[in-house]
Amino acid sequence: MRLTYNKHEKLKSQKAIEKLFEQGKSVSAYPLRMVYLKNDTTLKVGVSASKRNFKKAVDRIRVKRLLREGYRLNKNLLIDNNNDHFTLMILYLSKEMPDFEVINQKMKTLLSKFNDQISKQ
Repeated sequence: MRLTYNKHEKLKSQKAIEKLFEQGKSVSAYPLRMVYLKNDTTLKVGVSASKRNFKKAVDRIRVKRLLREGYRLNKNLLIDNNNDHFTLMILYLSKEMPDFEVINQKMKTLLSKFNDQISKQ
């Protein structure tokens, strides 16, 4: 499996994002939180860092890059264990600038919690 984060996998639709936050469920591994909703098409993933926590755009962009990279490297945990399609939004909640090691470890924890939660349904 190729570890990529292609254009077709990115969550961009405003309607899908609104529906996700209205009807979605969440799982968290601090400082990460994932809101998810089952859909009929393909896996769509978005990342977010709050403007309230990171005033400078360069800091928000850095956090989002780290989140995307952590997801890209660990998405095999998500795809290998699951045949369903989901819309996901990964949020960074802390106010401190993260290290990649922290993001990578917490992303593994978050995806394993997500797999556990959807397997119970």
